[in-house]
Amino acid sequence: MAKADGGPEGPHYDSVRLDVWLDVSCLFKTRSEAQRACKGGKVEVNGQAGKAHRMVHIGDQVELSRPFGAKQSVVVLGLAERSIPKADARRLYDDRTPKPSPDEIATRRADRVFRAAQVAAGRPDKQQRRAVRKLRGY
Repeated sequence: MAKADGGPEGPHYDSVRLDVWLDVSCLFKTRSEAQRACKGGKVEVNGQAGKAHRMVHIGDQVELSRPFGAKQSVVVLGLAERSIPKADARRLYDDRTPKPSPDEIATRRADRVFRAAQVAAGRPDKQQRRAVRKLRGY
């Protein structure tokens, strides 16, 4: 996992760029998406803002802000600079994100249903917006 493409005993990486690692580990679909997330302040490494050019080391804690307020926390277990199969990419990190509570699951489900209905029906009226706020607990 932490070896370059120099063969079975190729050189070991001691660090890799953050945006490259996020792409190779399949946490983002593309490197440019990972760069945008870093520039937008959606990525933290060891509690500090994660710049795209920052070097990531084994053992670093990476926290990602996902859509709709969700946070994903991972620990770097391996490094790679080039694309690898998705099954191997999942072994590059340990996902430490806590499991969602039943309330969070219900809220996400309600949001998903609301967004699907919103696309079909257009913009919600005042009564519908109040109902959504009540569901979300605002």
